[in-house]
Amino acid sequence: MKKSILVLAIFTLMAGAIMTSCNTPAQKVENAQDKVTEANQDLDKANQEYLADIENYRKETAEKISANNTSIAEFKARIENEKMEAKAEYNNKIMELEQKNSDMKKKLDDYKTEGKEKWEIFKTDFSHDMDELGKAFSDFTVKI
Repeated sequence: MKKSILVLAIFTLMAGAIMTSCNTPAQKVENAQDKVTEANQDLDKANQEYLADIENYRKETAEKISANNTSIAEFKARIENEKMEAKAEYNNKIMELEQKNSDMKKKLDDYKTEGKEKWEIFKTDFSHDMDELGKAFSDFTVKI
């Protein structure tokens, strides 16, 4: 008697567990739709963050390029009183810096959004180039 009650109890528990764990096809579709909706929301959020990062970086870099243009104008004003030999050398260096600065601006303007991985690579390379340009500007100011 004890065995039959025990067997019946185990059978009832197993049947209950099986019944509650089974999903109907409608429930499976609903669960899948919920997961797809969540994934789309996550993707939209990630895309918004990516585009915001690009926009912020463009603003920061535009400010640096503008500061470089201001520095170039100041350099030109300072070398007006220099001797002719030094003035020619400084003008050549200023033209090089001006060209590099405009090339950097063009490179940033021409960048098309091609994906987060390519953006990170572009951003790293561009930041390195901007740092080098900033270093060239600071080296030039020391010489004047």
